[in-house]
Amino acid sequence: MNYSENDKQYHIQVASGDVGRYVILPGDPKRCEKIAKYFDDAKLIADSREYVTYTGYLEGVKVSVTSTGIGGPSAAIAMEELVKAGADTFLRIGTCGGMQTDVMSGDIVIATGAVRMEGTSKEYAPVEYPAVPDIRLVNALINAAEKLEKTYHAGVVQCKDSFYGQHSPETKPAGYELMNRWEAWKQMGCLASEMESAALFIVADYLHVRAGTCLLVMANQEREKAGLFNPVVHDTDTAVRVTVEALRELIRAEK
Repeated sequence: MNYSENDKQYHIQVASGDVGRYVILPGDPKRCEKIAKYFDDAKLIADSREYVTYTGYLEGVKVSVTSTGIGGPSAAIAMEELVKAGADTFLRIGTCGGMQTDVMSGDIVIATGAVRMEGTSKEYAPVEYPAVPDIRLVNALINAAEKLEKTYHAGVVQCKDSFYGQHSPETKPAGYELMNRWEAWKQMGCLASEMESAALFIVADYLHVRAGTCLLVMANQEREKAGLFNPVVHDTDTAVRVTVEALRELIRAEK
């Protein structure tokens, strides 16, 4: 079945040529305009459901930003349709909750892999297949964080479908499993918890495109439990700047 209307993708409402090959993927639609201000000559292309798209230029190359909403299902839809419109390189910007006590509010987490504790990726690949980002994108993000002198951590993140299953697992009928798994991820050194990267990494592999993730640590419930300093940070500009700089580096290298 063809899910395009007037040559536009059904959900995100963009057509071939509307987006660049490089796309930044925030979750929140309100972040798109903020990110697009870092582009040259940015224009609003589409605003449909949770999907807002701007297209402009970096280093003279067409780039875009498209919001994905919350969670793996809507993120997978965005990636599938953006690839059909011509994109092949994706950098997710998002927020996360720290899991190790040295991961502080305001720090950056660059994902080197994702725990597939969500449902979307299971409809693409068996659970034995690892959710990993493109190494070139990881390296570009690390280089950008170091160039901008931002505190960052590179490692595995945990992805889930239930926000409140993380924050109040004891209230859930399956809370015993949620809490046991949380302890396992912590013991393995998992850096942070979020909701989209596992799906994006698996879908990217299926589509033979590239994906990476840069996250702002909003807070850390493990630091709170330990009675450590734990402010809540909402400003994603640090993650945006690191991601935009990484994209500039990547474009320059691939021109």
